[in-house]
Amino acid sequence: MAEHLPPKERTKIPRQTMPEQDPLKRAHNFEEVNRGLEILVAEKEAQRCLACNDPKCVHGCPVGVKIREFVDLVVEGEYLKAAAKIREDNVLPAVTGRVCPQENQCEGSCILGKRFSPLAIGHLERFVADYEQATGQVGLPDPAPPTGKKVAVVGSGPAGLSCAGDLVLRGHEVMVFEALHEIGGVLLYGIPEFRLPKEIVHNEVENMRKMGVEFQTNVVVGKTVTVDELFNEEGYDALFIATGAGLPKFMNLPGEHFGGVYSANEFLTRVNLMKAYDPEHYDSPIYDCRDRNVAVIGGGNTAMDSVRSALRLGAKNAYIIYRRSEEEMPARREEVHHAKDEGVQFMNLHNPVEFLGNDDGYLTHARLIKMELGPEDESGRRRPIPIEGSEFDLPLDVAIIAIGTGANPLVQSTTPDMKTNKWGYIVADEETLRTSKRGVFAGGDIVSGSATVILAMGAGRKAARSIHEYLTTGDW
Repeated sequence: MAEHLPPKERTKIPRQTMPEQDPLKRAHNFEEVNRGLEILVAEKEAQRCLACNDPKCVHGCPVGVKIREFVDLVVEGEYLKAAAKIREDNVLPAVTGRVCPQENQCEGSCILGKRFSPLAIGHLERFVADYEQATGQVGLPDPAPPTGKKVAVVGSGPAGLSCAGDLVLRGHEVMVFEALHEIGGVLLYGIPEFRLPKEIVHNEVENMRKMGVEFQTNVVVGKTVTVDELFNEEGYDALFIATGAGLPKFMNLPGEHFGGVYSANEFLTRVNLMKAYDPEHYDSPIYDCRDRNVAVIGGGNTAMDSVRSALRLGAKNAYIIYRRSEEEMPARREEVHHAKDEGVQFMNLHNPVEFLGNDDGYLTHARLIKMELGPEDESGRRRPIPIEGSEFDLPLDVAIIAIGTGANPLVQSTTPDMKTNKWGYIVADEETLRTSKRGVFAGGDIVSGSATVILAMGAGRKAARSIHEYLTTGDW
């Protein structure tokens, strides 16, 4: 067991590096890029924690993980206890340890970062979650006695799973309804294997089954069954809607109808959920990227996931076309860094104005225009302005539009007494996540618009608290 070092000694330890698969090799496979920390490296990193009396990192975590306590346990070599400590607040530690933007949240609040590199909280979280899974000794919290209340959770993405886990621990009976054929929502269809292996998601879902959460797949709430039917015929006492923002957005440009122009949603769903990345075992139809020119339009994490997937599917040239500069990109720095190392070509300060195709209806070029940055807009980023007369044609076979998504409309379309805003998102109280319909709560991307996994999980936890209060008191 390691000993805690004096504070001055801790600051002398450099932040430990996450081992990565070689860029030249990983650009041609879907194996996980980050390899995880070894035990001694994890302990050394944990030693860097200053053990603050008021840990700012906890305030930066949307689900409130007791970070200082779990890191102390890593220092002491108590990895299983550390994982169990995380699970008190986070039902998906192996997931969030991989895909959370820690640099903007817990690590962004770490006081070490004021003068040194912040503590690698995400890497340590992943380490203990993977250690726990490898030993088979998963420290699941014990649920409260049954309350006799039934809750339906609509959607099995991070918001739905987080809410379901917390409600089961409070003693409620929980059924999660998923429209697709596998549980996990965006964790399965949206995030590639090389960033979040599907086995990790399956393991965490199985842990939730052991906690008592029940799941039904291939149920499209709003079509297969309505919200009112869940209340009146199925006997549920409360509902949490966490259907996400899965409606693709296009640019409404001439030529978007050509074959080879995809939404990122469709492309990633075919690659990830339908396993087009494994053609030897799965016959998923996808427009062939091999030896083709592929461009992804956008600068977020979804754009990075798409372009790095296209590269692995054999693209001859894989481009990111983004209308602002790299500095304004919303994608995680790590994802941009990985994409560059793998050979993705960045065409910043460019934007398509038209897609061109052949007589057979297939994409052949994108007409791009160069951009320059003007004053800041409402997002706080400098507004991109087209440079007149700078258009040129880029040869392209596949274009993937990754400029964001809209509200999934299925539940709202058959629940007219539930208020939505002008964009189709469900209106829910910011503190309680109650909707305009009694007994119905909503959270995650279907309320906030596209956000991160951990923010959706934070909404799920908040909803679980509100639902428990409603079921306990009956007050609305």
